[in-house]
Amino acid sequence: MTTLDDESGPLPASSDVRVGVWGLGAMGEPMARHLLDARGSLTVHARRERRALIDAGAHWAPTARDLASACDAILVMLPDLPQLDEHLEGPDGLLAGVEGRELLLMIGSTSSPVGVRDLAERLPDGIRVVDCPVSGGQDGATAGTLSIMLGGDTADTDLAASLLEPCGTPVRLGPLGAGEVAKACNQMVVAATIVALGEATELAARSGVDPAALWDLLGGGYAGSNLLASRRDKLVRGDDSPSGIAQYMVKDLGFAADVAAATDTRPALLPALRATFDEIVERGLGERDIAVTRRFTAERSAD
Repeated sequence: MTTLDDESGPLPASSDVRVGVWGLGAMGEPMARHLLDARGSLTVHARRERRALIDAGAHWAPTARDLASACDAILVMLPDLPQLDEHLEGPDGLLAGVEGRELLLMIGSTSSPVGVRDLAERLPDGIRVVDCPVSGGQDGATAGTLSIMLGGDTADTDLAASLLEPCGTPVRLGPLGAGEVAKACNQMVVAATIVALGEATELAARSGVDPAALWDLLGGGYAGSNLLASRRDKLVRGDDSPSGIAQYMVKDLGFAADVAAATDTRPALLPALRATFDEIVERGLGERDIAVTRRFTAERSAD
């Protein structure tokens, strides 16, 4: 992989970098809006055209090749690396649009650290990879307050941090893959917290305790968290309409298990969390919001 100082031609200064976003889902679209507002220009690509973004001034790229041709740096907000791999090769693939230029590929998906490093090794010289998974959910993406976990060469992560600052707080945590390790750690805490919140809410309701009063009281103490603030109303109402869907946690916790195995770590809680979210999916609840843990607890209690 090349760096900003290589003779093949460094990227321009961050203010002149042509930025693109690939993937305009619940996280990608609001991040794209912040980048467009901050930079005044943005190229976007997704399975379906987002008319509102185009009307706001973003340029639409019909293919991954068109996106790469128009950009010096691309933020990838796809579910995982396989969705990126599908569109790397071929006449309309991303590689066909690079044409020997420098390109910074910022991987915002929650993915395997090993997979990110493998991707970087497989890509041609001139395409540099930074992993930059995010935490804060759709609320944080909309507000521009995401925690952005960067891994990669220092020069590349410095540029990525400058480009992504409109979306939240970017921090370099180490070499390539470090961001994904941090996200795996984050997802372990999120999974443990939402399971505990779901079980506690159902336990309170079955005991005649008003869940709303419970969380109003306990939210100001050690039980309080950003996740409780974000999901409090959903848990109290039993509303698990999709936002951050539970099924993704199966993948995320699998990556955490891979990191644990690679570092000879023997966690006690992680296996239980994986089993819990596997069961949530098996019960047909995987497409619901992670606040489905309350419904999941109620269903298990009725078995």
